[in-house]
Amino acid sequence: MLRTLILAAAMTVAVGAAAQIGKYRNDLSIGVNGGYVLSNVGFTPKVNQAFHGGITGGLSFRYVCEKYFSTICAVQAEVNYAQIGWKENILDINDAPVINSVTGLPEEYSRTINYIQIPVFAHLGWGREEKGFQFFFQAGPQVGFCLSESTKTNFNVEDANFADRVNHTVAQDTMAVENKFDYGIAAGLGLEYSHPKVGHFQLEARYYYGLGNIYGDSKKDYFGKSNFGNIVVKLTYLFDIVRTKNREK
Repeated sequence: MLRTLILAAAMTVAVGAAAQIGKYRNDLSIGVNGGYVLSNVGFTPKVNQAFHGGITGGLSFRYVCEKYFSTICAVQAEVNYAQIGWKENILDINDAPVINSVTGLPEEYSRTINYIQIPVFAHLGWGREEKGFQFFFQAGPQVGFCLSESTKTNFNVEDANFADRVNHTVAQDTMAVENKFDYGIAAGLGLEYSHPKVGHFQLEARYYYGLGNIYGDSKKDYFGKSNFGNIVVKLTYLFDIVRTKNREK
């Protein structure tokens, strides 16, 4: 998995290093981004989940290095704050909510983990550069650093209604994140509108697959796998710092 991450990083850098046979570009843009994240954790043994919702936002950077035929080649990177985690779907054998015997309420549990995330993408676009719309695809490695975590629940773990639960896996409910460093691969599709006097607006849908686990995964550990999966929808605004002079259209 680590080799996969290194290969993705190398491919990202190669876009800027090797792309020199098309029309030269030297465009640097910076800006901000914000959006919403739907996340879960791939636990083994399985934990039944719904999507955990949270916000994300931060700084964006893009360097366009070449236009190769109709393809605009760039490197885009971000430094983001993100609220991710998991939300348990506590059901009985009939897919009905499990009622806690102490509180008399349906059992609820969610964990929010706050991260600094840094994705670096190979960014490929097709369409208008200066005034109009452009379709783009981007993919590359992403690393994350856990800042803090919090739990929201309406029952005590020791009072959980195991008699009615279809899934009895609850070790994760009392375990703090063990591996603070996260890494994986992200890819997204989007639409960009550009105007030379206003800047660039991007709307993107992205998926992140974690290659690392938040808990230990050795034979002595409880979980064999505990990696993140994130669906992200975000809006980005970029403004130009450096523009190519005497640009060839």
